[in-house]
Amino acid sequence: MRDNHRDSIKLSQLRALLEIANCGNFSEAALCLNVSQSAVSHAIATLENELGVVLLSRGRHGATLTPVGEQIIGDVRHVMDALEEIVRKSNLAKGLDGGQVRVASFRSVATHVLPAVIALFRKAFPAISVTIIEHQHLPSVHQSLRQGLADIGFLYLPAPDDFETWEILRDDYVALLPPDAKIAGPAITWDELHSFPLIMPAADDSCRLIVRKYFTQFDQPLNAAYEVREDSTIVSMVEQGLGATVIARLAAEPLPSSLRVYKLPHPLERVIGVGVLSEALHPPAVFAFLDVLRGTGKFSPLPLKEA
Repeated sequence: MRDNHRDSIKLSQLRALLEIANCGNFSEAALCLNVSQSAVSHAIATLENELGVVLLSRGRHGATLTPVGEQIIGDVRHVMDALEEIVRKSNLAKGLDGGQVRVASFRSVATHVLPAVIALFRKAFPAISVTIIEHQHLPSVHQSLRQGLADIGFLYLPAPDDFETWEILRDDYVALLPPDAKIAGPAITWDELHSFPLIMPAADDSCRLIVRKYFTQFDQPLNAAYEVREDSTIVSMVEQGLGATVIARLAAEPLPSSLRVYKLPHPLERVIGVGVLSEALHPPAVFAFLDVLRGTGKFSPLPLKEA
């Protein structure tokens, strides 16, 4: 290998070589690395080209290291071990080798968003514990953050001025109708919607307030035949033919296949974000959790104050 090729070797190539040596074939290595088999093949071919030697013998029964491959695989292991040690020491210096993150959330996000985020977070920072604090109402999430009972909260945007917030996702509201409902088009009309008894959350529920404001905007009455606290109960009542509802899609999940889902007469959505209390000091674990959240939506963190 010429010296000017040394910088061309990538850690992903070394990781692929090590995984093939461990697994004995390209396909299992690809599964372990969570990439396609073609990506593993390309990584090895590029590495062999850069080094100017053949590292693996390919055959019908798998792949084995060539003599030169056997000579360098120990060095590859040392490189990967050194990388792990670099990450470990960096996390230790940042205070990420322990600690806790407390997350306040309402039910639909706690059910459908947080588990995947926590799984990613635990892979990167297994020593940091995560506590989920579920709330029935959005103001309770605000209160948890203000009282220091939670570090991070999921909120509706725009949020009160004492929070720093970032958008995570947008959740459409839909009309949920019984299985035998017959609607002409893909969107329900106001007259069609008013022909059903409405099953709605309690009057003080945050989603109910959003829907009420929406109805008022278009001069439509919102007369609830039933008021129910739990989203799952609302969905079950609609499935039993007791009426219709206007509900955020995420809150309605998992949707029974028998229900009819229609667009509203005019689009309506709730903007869900993550927030922290402004001017507060935040431990390193909070920064780490926010960094993982960055991959879930339009999240672009601003500078925060570190404890």
